[in-house]
Amino acid sequence: MTADERPVSEQSANHPPPGTISRESSRRTFLAIAAAGLALALVPIWIGGSRTLMGVAITGLLFASYAIAFNLIFGSTNQLFLAVGALAGVGAYTSAIISDRLGVPFPLTMVLASGLSMFIGGAFSWIAVRRSLGIIFTGIITLTFSLAFDNLLLGQRGLTGGETGIVVDAGSDTFLRNQIPPYYVFLILVLIYLIGYVLLHRSHIGWAFRALRDDEIAAELTGINVARYRIYAGAIGGGMLGFAGALWAHVEGFISPATFTFVHVDVPALVMLVFGGIGTVLGPVVGAAVFTYLGEVLASYSQLRLIADGILLIVLFLAFPQGVIRALGLRLNQLRASRKAAP
Repeated sequence: MTADERPVSEQSANHPPPGTISRESSRRTFLAIAAAGLALALVPIWIGGSRTLMGVAITGLLFASYAIAFNLIFGSTNQLFLAVGALAGVGAYTSAIISDRLGVPFPLTMVLASGLSMFIGGAFSWIAVRRSLGIIFTGIITLTFSLAFDNLLLGQRGLTGGETGIVVDAGSDTFLRNQIPPYYVFLILVLIYLIGYVLLHRSHIGWAFRALRDDEIAAELTGINVARYRIYAGAIGGGMLGFAGALWAHVEGFISPATFTFVHVDVPALVMLVFGGIGTVLGPVVGAAVFTYLGEVLASYSQLRLIADGILLIVLFLAFPQGVIRALGLRLNQLRASRKAAP
């Protein structure tokens, strides 16, 4: 066992370091995830008769999965990956092309596509570590990849269909193209991502994530291999994004470059995460639910919404760096404490 793993596991077993997730806290977290899952499972009861509204709900769960994966990368290790849409697009196009062109069963192609996105995500982290890139420069590198991927899709028209996109046949004869079942498939995916996030943060890997997020230099001095754990986060988060994108391709039956652009994926995912709370468990789901609903309400103001997202993102980072939900919770706790202290 390596030097950077043994002390962490021993400390977690005997003297949990500050910030680790206790069993009681984990129990409450799992109960909260179960409650959120139950509430979301009831959504089709109200809107199941409308194909349009079910499509909106499925898109909301898709973005919740994006935000959870992004939270694992950015919220856990301070790696600003501005290629959420590109990594999801890699998964979607890889799975769609292999399954349709080569006849490989699409469940297998989804796994293969996820592996490719995982490799790319890990490569981003490796480059950032080797070049000692900070948050901003990591964001620039990944944003460059996002723009390059978009140009690649447009240029390889024979393979990707260019700006017109491609129709995905694989999955067309399954329940994934029905009205309600895809919603529950994505709900299960979101719950798996949430549970995986919690279990990961209960492990020595999660403790290392928090240590290097809080103070990278101090983490390195304690024996934590910063490069390794950053690559872990980038690879796992990239794989999650790739799998979600691949699943979306086979559910929707059509993908195009516009589906995975920075403006249409990365900006909303970042807004959702910052609103719900960076580094929180249910923050991505809350943010996705709120902004999916607002997006539907403001659907007729699509151009103004892009401007509003940019302004909102600045306001959230400046006024609510820990997220609106967490800020409201802290405020409520302060009010309760002040009432108890009052004579």
